[in-house]
Amino acid sequence: MTPDRFFSLMLLLASRDPVTTQELASALGVSLRTVTRDLNWLRDAGLPVTAHRGRLGGVTMLPGSGLDLTRLTPGERDHLSLTGLDEKQRAELDASAESRRALSKIAAARSRRVHELLPLTDVVHVDSRPWLQAPTSGTTPASLIGPVRRGRRLRIEYDSSRESCSRALVVDPYGLFAKAGTWYLVADRARVPRMYRLERITAWKEVDQPRRIRESQTLATVAAALVDQWEQHHAIEVSATVDETQIERARRIFGRRLVRDDREGPATGHKVTIRFLQLEDVRALLPFGSAITVHGPTEARAHLRDLATHLAHHYAPSPPS
Repeated sequence: MTPDRFFSLMLLLASRDPVTTQELASALGVSLRTVTRDLNWLRDAGLPVTAHRGRLGGVTMLPGSGLDLTRLTPGERDHLSLTGLDEKQRAELDASAESRRALSKIAAARSRRVHELLPLTDVVHVDSRPWLQAPTSGTTPASLIGPVRRGRRLRIEYDSSRESCSRALVVDPYGLFAKAGTWYLVADRARVPRMYRLERITAWKEVDQPRRIRESQTLATVAAALVDQWEQHHAIEVSATVDETQIERARRIFGRRLVRDDREGPATGHKVTIRFLQLEDVRALLPFGSAITVHGPTEARAHLRDLATHLAHHYAPSPPS
């Protein structure tokens, strides 16, 4: 259990009447199995967590837990309730100092039964950044957190990879979203949800107007819908055969965009379908060379052939003078 989820779970148990494991799972954004494992961890640590079956039952924390949540300042509670962030991401949000103070207060109040074990922070380190990530420029999360929390509209200059020059946009922000080591501003533009990479926001200005977001929508729901839309809805599906030696590499690179056809054995290679947002994106197959054979659609094969031909001409030896 992560320290921030531990804190969130303790707050839920300390501030509610008996609560079901399903309610805890929904509030924490985890599975029932994870909640059960977390509750067992609390019991093993000596905290008086109890569960009662039946219509009026649920999980409760008995008095005398030895964890005085009132020792935490409002700022410490607020920052520590951010779940899923590693230390670098907390630093990018200017949340490190508050989080460290809150965690030190929690650690000081742990049960003596866990003193025989090494602290989890000594044996577990989390870094959610992708490999070989280049230093980022543009807008930082810490600089935007103020106007986002004030619920203001923003006028941003956005340097899109699909545009020749940056565009000025007025957006209604839901908040900041960290995904695979990259920060995004999740916002509505003309009532349509979008994700904007912070590194591509070259300038921004707070507009003296309250944000106008859609009713019943939150940062979590909008971000989840946008991620699902990106992962599930693609303009082109490429059918291909991947050599046995390269299938694991392809799965690491393309993730859920690659779907294997398990009906075909590895003797002839693995039959797969790979989804791309647009035709130009099939250039990601070039580093595999002949280890991936594309069968269709026709425009994908033609585009790869054109790309390979251009590459061959680019590196062709110069004619003798």
